[in-house]
Amino acid sequence: MKTVFMGTPDFAVPCLERLIADGHTVSGVFTQPDKPRGRGNKIQYPPVKEAALKHGIPVYQPKTLRDASALETIRELDPELIVVVAYGKILPKEILDYPRLGCINMHASLLPSYRGAAPIQWCVINGEKKTGVTSMMMDVGLDTGDMLIKRETPVGPDETTGELHDRLSVMSADVMSQTIDELVNGRAVRVKQDDSLATYAPMITKELCPIDWTKKASEIHDLVRGLSPWPVATAVYKGVCIKIHSTAPAGECRGEPGEITETGKRLLVCCGDRRALEIKTLQAPGKKAMSAPDFMRGHSIMTGESFDK
Repeated sequence: MKTVFMGTPDFAVPCLERLIADGHTVSGVFTQPDKPRGRGNKIQYPPVKEAALKHGIPVYQPKTLRDASALETIRELDPELIVVVAYGKILPKEILDYPRLGCINMHASLLPSYRGAAPIQWCVINGEKKTGVTSMMMDVGLDTGDMLIKRETPVGPDETTGELHDRLSVMSADVMSQTIDELVNGRAVRVKQDDSLATYAPMITKELCPIDWTKKASEIHDLVRGLSPWPVATAVYKGVCIKIHSTAPAGECRGEPGEITETGKRLLVCCGDRRALEIKTLQAPGKKAMSAPDFMRGHSIMTGESFDK
């Protein structure tokens, strides 16, 4: 079947690879424009572009889809189906209406929960016990289209956003493949979303990073997991901003919120619910991330001192 694929980050690559492996003709790939990244500010291709070029697929990187040129390109490519996975742009109605089989999207949540840009991160930050992938027919709303297939998976108590991201990206490819098969063979069942149950997952910003030690230990642990590997939770110690990469709940404590209650083999900090959190991996400015024991060997951290609240 003749398709067009639209996607940008690593998350979308397994879906593009599966589309090709399933024997579909990908006549073109749309992805976000190249951007400067890293310390050298060098221009880098989006991961989906790199994958498309490896397979010799034409790549299109329009700044907007809301002008005549984008629709004209779609007409020239003439797809029967458009597959969208973490593209990062809203498709106008003219493009949504063009393919014979419509436009499908793979979304990394159990819709209508966590519509929006960062469903995986917010799922972890909010301490959800399960999540999954939903395929849907696209409409002009933000993740509001009719659902086709849902596949559920548990979220581990210590699983990070990065780990869950990788699992869901592979799951998305399987769900996409099944969805296309059912569309082609006329077996797809469309289920309307209940908007009254909708929740939203806005973009993650660095404003979320500072840890509030007055919160429960479990909430802080979930925040650390949810912000790993980016942008990473932070805590201020003696005026220095430290990145906190991983933690673990560690039982009851008697200190004030932010107070360090144990050093040596473990670095424990008391939280607002009088339960301790073990800081397992942390990073000083300009240094590499390291285990807490290694960190404490190079930094004077004393029991009874505190992280800023």
